[in-house]
Amino acid sequence: MRTSVLLMALAVLAAGVSPSVSGQEKENPAICRAIPNLLIAIQSDNQGLRESAAYFLGEFKCRQAVVPLMALLKSDPRASTRAVAALALCRIGDARGLFAVRRAVQFDDNAGVKGLCAWYYNEYVKPGSFAFILRSEETPMLANELAE
Repeated sequence: MRTSVLLMALAVLAAGVSPSVSGQEKENPAICRAIPNLLIAIQSDNQGLRESAAYFLGEFKCRQAVVPLMALLKSDPRASTRAVAALALCRIGDARGLFAVRRAVQFDDNAGVKGLCAWYYNEYVKPGSFAFILRSEETPMLANELAE
């Protein structure tokens, strides 16, 4: 129940903020108010809240989130959370985060996370950088490949 309430609150917040203004948080006061809360939320014990916050920090291209997202990518016990952190880092585009995503392609313990990191990097950063990646219109990974 508590998880549902937190996710609903995050969805309401997101609905009030247009994703078309990504990267322009200084021009949109709603994004300015949301970012500090999202930075706190990625440290939550609630997996859904952590993943949603990471996703929206990537949508908003929040450079303040690079180091916390790198920590999620490196050490979160859940593969799905690591995959969302990689997506957010690729969307933000900061060199430190992109390096962490490339390292996760090589060293993450989960094959699904490795594949998604490579796919995100290939899609959002440098197309053609990973030769084994499927074309965009194909599904990159099955959900069960992220299961631990």
